[in-house]
Amino acid sequence: MSANSKLLHHPLRIGITGGIACGKTAASSVFKDLGITVIDSDIIARKVVEPGSKLLPKLIDTFGKELLTDDGFLNRKRLREIVFSDPKALAFLNALIHPAIHAELEKQADKASSAYTVLVIPLLFEHHLENFVDRILVLDVKEETQIERVMKRDGSSREIALEILKNQVSREKRRELADDLIETDGLSLSELKELVLNLHKKYLKLAAKRN
Repeated sequence: MSANSKLLHHPLRIGITGGIACGKTAASSVFKDLGITVIDSDIIARKVVEPGSKLLPKLIDTFGKELLTDDGFLNRKRLREIVFSDPKALAFLNALIHPAIHAELEKQADKASSAYTVLVIPLLFEHHLENFVDRILVLDVKEETQIERVMKRDGSSREIALEILKNQVSREKRRELADDLIETDGLSLSELKELVLNLHKKYLKLAAKRN
């Protein structure tokens, strides 16, 4: 469970997390359609390594110019293949970019103005950010479904998909630490919307109690 007492001076923050390809983007889009500010750490992660950023040259110095696409952007698929086959490379990447991601999360969260704020943080537990949010919503799906989705979505091999899963906390731990849980296996978009709407009503009540 998240440590609410440390964040009482902030508007209510809901952290959405879950393993790769669990439906976090779909769920957060519903919150956004409901007028809630959504801050996505994956979007931030792309921005901190855009052309002209301070971090992109450091990645190129370490991993080589083959990480760049023809138009000068980071080839994220190639980077994923490198770091998830080399623990030292993954540790370097995490140490380089995650402080910048966390700083930007904090900056954007402080500016949020909706009744409550949703922060999509896939690696919330891995980077011990439980105290950054007041409540944790976990999206959960079977591991085999995750593997199939990653291979289809990203064009990754099964081996890379398995390595990604291996470097994330277990489903059991995420479920244990969740304040709220949505299981997305076999869930239609309309069913997901209904579940999110119910949580939205709940979060509005919780947010109102803080004011």
